[in-house]
Amino acid sequence: MKSIPPPHPNPSRPAFRLPAGACDAHCHVFGPGDVFPYADDRRYTPPDAPAARLRALHALLGIDRVVLVQASVHGHDNRAMLAAIAESPDTYRGVAMVGAGITDAGLKDLHTAGVRAVRFNFVRHLGGAPDLPTVLRMAERIRPLGWHLVLHLDAEDLLTYRGFLDTLPVPFVIDHMGRTMVEHGTGQQAFAMLLDLMQDARAWVKVSGAERISQALSTQGPPYADAAPFARRLIEAAPDRVLWGTDWPHPNVREMPDDGQLVDLLPLFADDPALLQKLLVDNPTRLYWHD
Repeated sequence: MKSIPPPHPNPSRPAFRLPAGACDAHCHVFGPGDVFPYADDRRYTPPDAPAARLRALHALLGIDRVVLVQASVHGHDNRAMLAAIAESPDTYRGVAMVGAGITDAGLKDLHTAGVRAVRFNFVRHLGGAPDLPTVLRMAERIRPLGWHLVLHLDAEDLLTYRGFLDTLPVPFVIDHMGRTMVEHGTGQQAFAMLLDLMQDARAWVKVSGAERISQALSTQGPPYADAAPFARRLIEAAPDRVLWGTDWPHPNVREMPDDGQLVDLLPLFADDPALLQKLLVDNPTRLYWHD
């Protein structure tokens, strides 16, 4: 089991000023492990990245609201995430990972605690695709709660599971621009399929993970700017169904990014303040604070 590095020790203050109410719609808390143990079957061991450190980062970046996404390192034990939400119940929401055996009462308890979605990992290094009938059954169960699914896919999964996505009875959010790698260009089949998928009113996408899909290292010009054309195309395709997040503390990345520099990519993603308002404020409000 591999260990992963900690987040950037000294992130910069971004030059770009985020609008009031800006939301980091994809970030995680890890541990602390002596309070919230990591899953025995985890694929990696992270350094602790607790809620207090995340709050300090958000204060530096100018982020007012947060959607915490349960990561595989904690498995179906959502306690670290729920504890962080409980400290800021008005400005924090959560995306849980749950087992098929969770009761309807258990789902309602999660809703009361601030959870608004269930996440499924399809990514190979995290174990590969879940059982598809289980995903469908969970989608039906969360539908009365007004929840959605969050799907972490590899680019090739967009091709493999497109037919399955068409059957989902609830809205779904694709993480990290579908992990469509810059080196294959915006003309690659997986990205074309992602753009086509965004014509579906149920489909949302996060223009997060620039450091994951970029071909350029942070030392080459504006960090990860080669991911900007992908983000721009997605924002143009579905301006009312795009989200953005830092992905802090950045598990399993090729190099550890400076979160201030990630914020400074946003004007490259969209140069229209109205589009950035939708991306950072209006869209997450509609999806996570609708009630």
